[in-house]
Amino acid sequence: MYKPEKSSVERKRPPPVKVLSCQLRSADNQGDAGSGDSWLIRPGKGRTLPVSLVWMQGTVMRAQLDQNTVLLMDETGTFSVQGVNNIPKGKPCLSQGKYVMVMGVIQAASPEPVIRAVKMADLSEHATLHRRMWKLEVEELQQVLG
Repeated sequence: MYKPEKSSVERKRPPPVKVLSCQLRSADNQGDAGSGDSWLIRPGKGRTLPVSLVWMQGTVMRAQLDQNTVLLMDETGTFSVQGVNNIPKGKPCLSQGKYVMVMGVIQAASPEPVIRAVKMADLSEHATLHRRMWKLEVEELQQVLG
C-alpha cells in the first residue's frame, strides 16, 4: 500500500502538550519571537519541558469574531486564542460560557498567553467532567513526558 511521505514540517512538530495558562505565563521562548517552535515550561521542581503545539481547555469569556480572537479562562487564568474564524466547525463553540478545547501554536506567553488556533471543539455537553479532570490530565501527561 502506498503511503505518501510526510513533509519535514509534519515530521518535526511533536504532538500537542496539555498545559495550563499559568504554565505558559512563565514559559521561556527559546527561538525566534512568534515562531511558536521553542518554548520551555516548568511542570515541576527543576524540570523543564519543551513545547510548541499545545492543547488547552477553558470557558469562553469573550468572543471577538470581528478581530478573529476569543478569550478563554481555565482554573489558573485567562488566555487568548487567535485565528478562530479559520477553524472548520469552530464558530459554534465560540459563545460566551461554552467550555472548549483548543489546540494551537504558542504566539506569546506574557503578560497573557496567546495561542494561534489549529483546532477547536465544544466540550460543553460534559463540561463538569472535563473541568474536573483537566488539571489531572495535564499533570499526568507532563509527568510521562518529563
